Amino acid sequence: MDRETDDEVLGAVGPRLRALRRERGTTLAALAATTGISESTLSRLESGQRRPSLELLLPLARTYDVPLDDLVGAPPTGDPRIHLRPVRRHGMTFVPLSRRPGGVHAFKMIIPARPEPLEPTPQTHEGFEWLYVLNGRLRLVAGHRDLTLPPGQAAEFDTSLPHWLGSADGGAVELLILFGLQGLRAHVRPGANDTNEPSQEGS
Repeated sequence: MDRETDDEVLGAVGPRLRALRRERGTTLAALAATTGISESTLSRLESGQRRPSLELLLPLARTYDVPLDDLVGAPPTGDPRIHLRPVRRHGMTFVPLSRRPGGVHAFKMIIPARPEPLEPTPQTHEGFEWLYVLNGRLRLVAGHRDLTLPPGQAAEFDTSLPHWLGSADGGAVELLILFGLQGLRAHVRPGANDTNEPSQEGS
C-alpha cells in the first residue's frame, strides 16, 4: 500500500469514529471515562488533528465492541464472513444482506414495537419488491389493498404502487426483503401475476 493510500485510509478514521460515537449516543466525556483517553485527544482524533495509532484504536474498538478493521475501514482479506452495517431510516432498521452493485438487493428489515400503531403514509418509487415475514404481524398497504401478513407469509408488488409497511398490532416485526429495479422481479412462485396488484403466498 503506498503512502498516499495510507494517508487516505487514516484520514477516514476520524469521521468514522465520530459517526460511530453519535450513532451510539455517547459523549466525549463518557467515552473518555470508559477508554482512559482524554477528551481533547478524542476530539482531535475525530477531527483528524491527531493521527490514529494502535494504542488509541484498541480501547475504542473494545468500548464500541467492533473489530479493529471496522474502525480503519480495512479491506477484506479473504474472510468469507459478511460484515453487516445496519442502516436506520424512519425509525426502522435495514440490515443489508448483499453487497454487489446493481441487480437484486437483499435486506433484513426490523420494525420496532410501538405503543400505538402508526398511521400509513404510502410512498412510491421505481422498482419491484418481494418480502417474507419472519416474526410478528406485518401490515402491508399497497394501492387499495390493506393486508395483514403473519410469519411465514410473503408478498410481492411493483413499488410504483403507493405502498407502506408497518406493524399490524404494535408489536415488533422482522422480515426479509428483496428489492430490484424495474424489470428485475423476484417472484414468490413461478407464474405469479404480472399486474401492479400485490400478490400473497402463505408458507
